[in-house]
Amino acid sequence: MKSLPLLGQAPSLEPHGVPLLRLGFRPFYLLAALAGALLMPLWWAVFTGRLAPASGLEPVSWHAHEMLFGMVAAVVVGFLFTAGKTWTGLPTPRGGQLAFFALLWLAARIAAIVAPYDVFFTLDVAFLPLVAALFADLVVRARNFRNLGVAAVLGLLGAANHWFHLGAGHALPLDPARPLHAAVALFVVLETVIAGRVIPFFTRNVTPGLQNTVSASRERVVMVATLSSLTAWLLQLNPFLTATLLAVAAVLHAWRLHSWRPAVTLGRPILWSLHLAYAWLPVGFALLAVQQAVGGSASPALHAFTVGATGGLVLAMMTRTARGHTGRPLIAGPMETLAYALIAIAAVLRVGVPLLVPSLYACGIGLAGACFALACCVYLVAYTPMLCMPRVDGQDG
Repeated sequence: MKSLPLLGQAPSLEPHGVPLLRLGFRPFYLLAALAGALLMPLWWAVFTGRLAPASGLEPVSWHAHEMLFGMVAAVVVGFLFTAGKTWTGLPTPRGGQLAFFALLWLAARIAAIVAPYDVFFTLDVAFLPLVAALFADLVVRARNFRNLGVAAVLGLLGAANHWFHLGAGHALPLDPARPLHAAVALFVVLETVIAGRVIPFFTRNVTPGLQNTVSASRERVVMVATLSSLTAWLLQLNPFLTATLLAVAAVLHAWRLHSWRPAVTLGRPILWSLHLAYAWLPVGFALLAVQQAVGGSASPALHAFTVGATGGLVLAMMTRTARGHTGRPLIAGPMETLAYALIAIAAVLRVGVPLLVPSLYACGIGLAGACFALACCVYLVAYTPMLCMPRVDGQDG
């Protein structure tokens, strides 16, 4: 990729270029929120038979793919293109290079609905490998080897997406649900890593005297349990063994969250939103353990992971990092609090209604989707001006 050498140039301290293209979070957070606001109404139209994607994807596959490899991937890329600059001290994509990545992502999302499958495939499979290569190049040149694992997760997500297309496009006799499950597992792993770095740190920074020091040994145990349980699930190993590993992971994630002292964040929405979203990880592991032990659908567990944990964490990080990197105070107001609450309600409805009141399944899906979309709309109203305008402190970024 000819634009990669741009990363080796010395960063400018003066603001320059279109504000929307000065740092990765700006276009990708905006696009991700727009995707969340539109994909849910579109999913309802597909679910009820009013719309069929021109790409020919099966409805559930289209919905899952676009939420995971569309919306969530955009947030991850926006976050990493922003955090990578801090982690490595090297400039990340901006200007025309950043616009290229954003437009490639957007073209794939549009193609998923209106274009023939071959066009969708070509655009979609290119995005994540290019991002992974660029991020890996960044961390290697900076000798920031701690984050090579993050680059590897990006590469694995790209491979999972290619695997999905080989099955969904009938190029090979593969079940497209398996790579979607792999993507969920990879996002859970990524969330486990990043949450462990930022949530206790953020909490400790604003709570004088708080003792929530992260134990390195506990972090290793949590990561081993997370990786082993999800691997056993993906490989469809013995259900009893898998259920046991998942149950252990649920307990360890709950223990980890408890050690971060979530109760002290109750007066700070910008913090409790992170703790609340993370709480869905042990719920998801527990539900998946029950499903492995007694059978039934894995959907409640998957939506605990995706709507509750992933949806909640990405919205919380989209607000916090956008405020911080536009020079604003790290304080959540009424709009942010409303968005956090709507995501939490969406998760409760999407997980709880099918489990507790299955006769209201369709209604639960509709209400959960409406809450999720509305949360994204609230974000767009509050944050579009911030993302499109220069930093309030006059700095670059």
